[in-house]
Amino acid sequence: MGKAHEAPSINAQHFIDGKWVTGDPLLMSAWSHAIWMGAAIFDGARAFEGVTPDIDLHCQRAIRSAAALGLASPMSAGQIEEILREGIAKFPKGTPLYLRPFMWSEDGFMAPDPASTRIAISVVESPLPEPKGSSACVSKWRRPSPETAPTNAKAVALYAQAGRASADARSRGFDEAVMLDPMGHVAEFSSCNIWIAKDGAAHTPVPNGTFLAGITRSRVIKLLRQAGIEVYERSLTYQEVMDADEVFSTGNYGKVLPVTNIEGRPLQPGPVYQLARHLYWDFAHGK
Repeated sequence: MGKAHEAPSINAQHFIDGKWVTGDPLLMSAWSHAIWMGAAIFDGARAFEGVTPDIDLHCQRAIRSAAALGLASPMSAGQIEEILREGIAKFPKGTPLYLRPFMWSEDGFMAPDPASTRIAISVVESPLPEPKGSSACVSKWRRPSPETAPTNAKAVALYAQAGRASADARSRGFDEAVMLDPMGHVAEFSSCNIWIAKDGAAHTPVPNGTFLAGITRSRVIKLLRQAGIEVYERSLTYQEVMDADEVFSTGNYGKVLPVTNIEGRPLQPGPVYQLARHLYWDFAHGK
């Protein structure tokens, strides 16, 4: 006989079916539609140092992602945000938290039944990664085109491919994978957006439907441009990443982080990255 499900020792609160529960509760049954057909989405926001940057935009994106998969959110973006803030208040002020609204289908045949959509809203203690730098390499696994996958949503189904890219990179001794799009242009890292700096200007792949142009990415574009830095959204080749003065990432989980090794070539966290991180922290704290 297998052991009964035991919650891991994580500090977490989850709002499910109108009440808060702790730990790692079970959500789906054996016949839940999402288990078989993959109709599930999530979004991630952050609370840290007493601030919740762009939490409203993350809640709004969760609604759009659900609709893109044929789900119907049981809550409005405002209601999701209200519950997240209620969950944040259950932790000591300043606790670093990962905030995740998660929606999935319970019924349907091939397509989900929108009326069966359920939601779980999680608030989990999760420290921000230290900006120590990471290594990266290009992966053979590519991002799909919008005709072949729900790339306009933060869909759970997309992460199987991203996971293969991440595993591929780690098997070769690197921390992160650079994923290309179907045409061979740079798309993103496996779980966050990619940036390079060259001659004092910042460059990041132009949204072309093959990757999610993140909320933190959009915020950093605005902040750098306001600070007088030239920012180019354009098609990038991997050779340009290899030849860059700086490489860094933006994403909700780690916000703005440096890459200090590309295919074995060492890099230093440079002035564009340092400015981007500084500006984002000032923005987050209302400065």
